[in-house]
Amino acid sequence: MSPVRVRFAPSPTGALHIGGIRTALYNYLFARQQGGTFIVRVEDTDQARFVPGAENYILRSLEWVGLIPEEGPEQGGPYGPYRQSERKEIYMDYARKLVEAGRAYYAFDTPEELEAMRQRLATPENPMPRYDFLSRMGMKNSLTLTAEEMAAMRSNGVPEVIRLKVPEGEKVKITDLIRGEVEFATQELDDKVLMKSDGMPTYHMANVIDDRLMRISHVIRGEEWLSSTAHHVLLYRYFGWEEEMPQFAHLPLILKPEGNGKLSKRDGAKFGFPVFPMDWKPEEGEHFEGFRETGFLPEALINFLVMLGWNPGTDQEIFNLEELIQAFSIGKIVKSGARFDYQKAKWFNAHYIQNLKPSEAVSLIQEEFLKHNRSVLSKQAADIFDMYRERVTLLPEFYSSGLFVVQAPDAVDPDFRSKKWKREWNAAFLDLADQLSCTDPFEKESLEPMFKNFMQTHGLKMGEFLPAIRVMVSGTPMGPDVYLMLKAIGASEAASRIRRGLEMLA
Repeated sequence: MSPVRVRFAPSPTGALHIGGIRTALYNYLFARQQGGTFIVRVEDTDQARFVPGAENYILRSLEWVGLIPEEGPEQGGPYGPYRQSERKEIYMDYARKLVEAGRAYYAFDTPEELEAMRQRLATPENPMPRYDFLSRMGMKNSLTLTAEEMAAMRSNGVPEVIRLKVPEGEKVKITDLIRGEVEFATQELDDKVLMKSDGMPTYHMANVIDDRLMRISHVIRGEEWLSSTAHHVLLYRYFGWEEEMPQFAHLPLILKPEGNGKLSKRDGAKFGFPVFPMDWKPEEGEHFEGFRETGFLPEALINFLVMLGWNPGTDQEIFNLEELIQAFSIGKIVKSGARFDYQKAKWFNAHYIQNLKPSEAVSLIQEEFLKHNRSVLSKQAADIFDMYRERVTLLPEFYSSGLFVVQAPDAVDPDFRSKKWKREWNAAFLDLADQLSCTDPFEKESLEPMFKNFMQTHGLKMGEFLPAIRVMVSGTPMGPDVYLMLKAIGASEAASRIRRGLEMLA
């Protein structure tokens, strides 16, 4: 058997959708499990839709989630270049060979002539006629023009393309590793453009040539490319490579949350969740927040995405990357679309946050504070992690919840003040502040008996006392363990905040 070589081949026409990350992930896992090679190839032949910065965004996104290729535009490799725009001459040579073999032809039709053909041949049964075996002989191409006519067109600068000559009345069959036997009838296929008038190949031409030259063993890609596979098989056949062409596996769609239709790049703004791995700002004033900036850990995103279309066959849901490599198989990828569930994504993220190493958590929390131009000491960050590790689902919540550790509240919860607070408690809490200021050690073991005695002496219930302390310390009656909150700010600061809180509650 030939070694496993798989490629992820994004197009830099925009940001990398999470569906692309999932495709890269499945390729990566399969390569790792099989001891093969994971390749990134940038398919940048569509110059009209090229977006500056998109390639770097794609590569940095893969880097963030840890899907690093052995071969690619930045790594190099024995089968480069790994950008299709740098392989332009290769494709034209192969396209001319197809023309010489009678498997392709030159076409000189203008956009207006193509539209006229569609209008001329349109019927109720066929409202969108194709450029195919039925229409090609009525068009301007090397099948209908003389050599002199073509030479005249070229001398006059008439743009030309090279089209695949799809045969009539044949069947094209493939065995898809996910979908089983798939059959296409050639009369349903159009004569795809292989080489555009700018000298660049189309996706169909370039990906077949590159997969052959880069010795790709398996093509694992999205379901949207399944309908194009018949053209690709014909190309392999016409080049004499059909017996050695890659095995195909077409992945299921990632569906909208309600399940009706493919999750699009615009659905994030519509539904209020990210659909890109990292922030993307395509145009002035336009901003799509990414999973990274929303507060996801890359490990959580990977674990979430792998389950959108793959089932391990067990009840296990939490997998680290090494476990995924061991458990993954193409045979366990499902055919049907997978519904995007953002709440499930946050569930995965909460799990990975809870299981962070303390040193990792401290660094991440400090980063969150720096985003707001605030600093937090390592000990303070560690205290914030202890308090909120089981409460947060997204990293920015460490800042919004833990800000009180470095900044006293400038207001108290208005509902608590108007509905729960009793002014007759004021003197008692002032006395408590004095006790706290000289409590040493400032730990639960010292504070708990003090608080119990305080509540008993002043007739307060736990449900009255604890929210009051939280309000004075952090501004809100809800929060984590009171003893952890007090320990995080220290005795002197705790006493000061209670005195200041009483002023705001008055």
